[in-house]
Amino acid sequence: MSEFIFGVDLDGVCADYNEAFRLAVARHRGIDPAELTTEVTWDFAEWGLDREGFLEHHARAVAEDGLFRHAPPIEGVSEALWRLSDAGVWIRIITHRLVSNWSHAKVVADTVSWLDDARIPYRDICFLGQKPQVEADAYVEDAPHNIASLRESGNTVIVFEQPYNRDLPGPRATSWDEVELLVADLVTEHSGAYPGQLPGMDPGAERLDRRRDALG
Repeated sequence: MSEFIFGVDLDGVCADYNEAFRLAVARHRGIDPAELTTEVTWDFAEWGLDREGFLEHHARAVAEDGLFRHAPPIEGVSEALWRLSDAGVWIRIITHRLVSNWSHAKVVADTVSWLDDARIPYRDICFLGQKPQVEADAYVEDAPHNIASLRESGNTVIVFEQPYNRDLPGPRATSWDEVELLVADLVTEHSGAYPGQLPGMDPGAERLDRRRDALG
């Protein structure tokens, strides 16, 4: 049985980028975060940002606010990915975070630290923007342009629902429980069976915590 590779985006899928960025922009402007709507399009125009303004706030958020270090994990992501990993799914993190010049070392370090703290299992990680160049059997993604380019290349993409992608056709998921069910079906189609988490095994994040406690 060949291994099933699952390409997993980070921002807007595993990490709540919009909330972390909203708090950062509010701090930069000295306003209450409640003044910035959570119903945003891809370019955050609802906050009065153009591309230049977005990049300016993004760079500040990475450098000053630890955007990629402290973004809250999306509910259920660790548990779902551990169950998939325990079932033999190869988790490949694919993210395009190297946006601003002169910050790559911090971005990579903060990303890896965030993955550890959020208890996200993965076999490998790719930092790149052209996601169709990555070989995976299926992807979960929120960015409309990435979803379009992946599908144009013949890839299976699960749309992780965000305000800016609600017009895109499915398959789509509104939670990580739904992602897990969709991936289980895809693995079954790919391999003929989905083994699920091995019996008698504790959830992966708890195993990791106990191992760290024992070593510490």
